[in-house]
Amino acid sequence: MALLLSLFLFFLFDSRSNAQGPPSPGYYPSSRVQSLGFSQGFRNLWGPQHQSLDQSALTIWLDKNSGGSGFKSLKNYRSGYFGSYMKLQPGYTAGIITSFYLSNNQDYPGNHDEIDIEFLGTTPNKPYTLQTNVYIRGSGDGNIVGREVKFHLWFDPTKAYHHYAILWDPNEIIFFVDDVPIRRYPKKNDATFPQRPMYVYGSIWDASSWATEDGRIKADYRYQPFVGKYSNSFKLAGCTANESPSCRRAPSSSLSGGGGLSRQQIEAMLWVQRNHKVYDYCGDPRRDHTHTPEC
Repeated sequence: MALLLSLFLFFLFDSRSNAQGPPSPGYYPSSRVQSLGFSQGFRNLWGPQHQSLDQSALTIWLDKNSGGSGFKSLKNYRSGYFGSYMKLQPGYTAGIITSFYLSNNQDYPGNHDEIDIEFLGTTPNKPYTLQTNVYIRGSGDGNIVGREVKFHLWFDPTKAYHHYAILWDPNEIIFFVDDVPIRRYPKKNDATFPQRPMYVYGSIWDASSWATEDGRIKADYRYQPFVGKYSNSFKLAGCTANESPSCRRAPSSSLSGGGGLSRQQIEAMLWVQRNHKVYDYCGDPRRDHTHTPEC
């Protein structure tokens, strides 16, 4: 009886702990970056008739008559901090991707670099999957080498706006959710780290072939339109492609200012990975890891 009571208390405490979210990271890089409106930093890239902007939000949507909508930064960057407040659509969104990412695909088609925050659509009562990904000179032409790490978040991303950000500097890439680091991708060598300038993008589109349960569940346009919302308050703090190599404009990854994460940030990141990570490419036995030597 005592053993059963102990187990009950353990699981009760553990579930409450998970519901409360991760421990404080102790440092909030988004607060170090001035916000700017959509028109100050971006322009429509495609689907202008499926994009609406007002003082509070940018709304983009997808329906059966369109390929969705996307936007692109006015400048390309070779390092920086890039963040967006996003709110996702509830209900049936299987097959649909809502994203915020860096890419140079238009400059290097078939051989581009990319750093992704992608929300993979879902079905009612199942959580969204947040996919982080990194491509290095090897995406396209049938030779796609992704570095996916996926999470189910500790909150419902359809209920309110939350902040999602990428910090990309010459030595590491860190993904943040509400200033909590969830993944760190360090530079181990030139071949496994993106170094060419990239633009910042956001988009919503139909990725039925792979987005939900590896493509088993497709987009269903009876539930259209599929909508993604971005607060009209973006964070762009980076060094553009034409600036001096000595340029340093992004906030530090930690309070120390010396690069890397603090112990408190690492504890928060490990909590997220322990409780909410659902896939890691390095741990996938189906993958050919000769293509991902950093594993």
